[in-house]
Amino acid sequence: MRDMNAVVGTHDLLLVTLDTLRYDVAAELVAAGRLPVLGGVLPGGRWERRHAPGNFTYAAHAAILAGFLPTPVAPGPHPRPFAARFPGSETTAEGTWVFEGPDLPAGLRAAGYFTICIGGVGFFNKLTPLGSVLPALFDDSRWEPGFGVTAPDSFERQIEAAAQAVAAARAARGGGPVFLFVNVSALHQPNWHHLPGATREDGDTRASHAAALEYVDRHIGRLFALVTRERPAYAIVCSDHGTAYGEGGYTGHRVGHEVVWTVPYGEFELRQGEY
Repeated sequence: MRDMNAVVGTHDLLLVTLDTLRYDVAAELVAAGRLPVLGGVLPGGRWERRHAPGNFTYAAHAAILAGFLPTPVAPGPHPRPFAARFPGSETTAEGTWVFEGPDLPAGLRAAGYFTICIGGVGFFNKLTPLGSVLPALFDDSRWEPGFGVTAPDSFERQIEAAAQAVAAARAARGGGPVFLFVNVSALHQPNWHHLPGATREDGDTRASHAAALEYVDRHIGRLFALVTRERPAYAIVCSDHGTAYGEGGYTGHRVGHEVVWTVPYGEFELRQGEY
């Protein structure tokens, strides 16, 4: 694990959750060279296999935004990059950046970061009290229907919103550091529209899930460029949980199946001006 005490304050921070992305699909695609952008930044050119902190979006993100990122699959304890000050924590180590407060956005705000949330799935849409809880953790939170699961170009629209939010924050604050969080909805059902030739009647499949990830890979370099304009950035790209496509008779998530609990994870530095 990188010493995050040397990162916080010197780097912009990017956290991307690829909502519902399965580890097996992600690993197969990067090994086959079908994710050229992500494959180029992931350490060793591969995803790390981890366990999700929850089996559906709200639970997983409540944990992630409190500093409990997906856990390495080998027996632990495993030091965490970020941790709220918590007596008795066995995963707070010398390289952990420890913050005061209940959540990571609050901790980073106190450290001088402007915090931005670009929502994706319904738990970030701010249309209901429940859909407002997670976005309310951030200084600037944005969502519109075009960022949601039914829009074939959702990720492109999210990137445009992120660019506007980051530019506004830098202009207002004289270029201070930014924490950008993006919840990518493209992988989530319905995703059939990402598979060439598929129809609504075909429904969502493991193949359309893979096609959605390839769509994300085609555009995610724009996010990397965005967060490296002013300074280097440190990025974490991971899934919050997986999803089932008929395994064991299950479809979807919020169930205790291996394909739901096992997720891909990557963290890496992005150098200024390289993207």
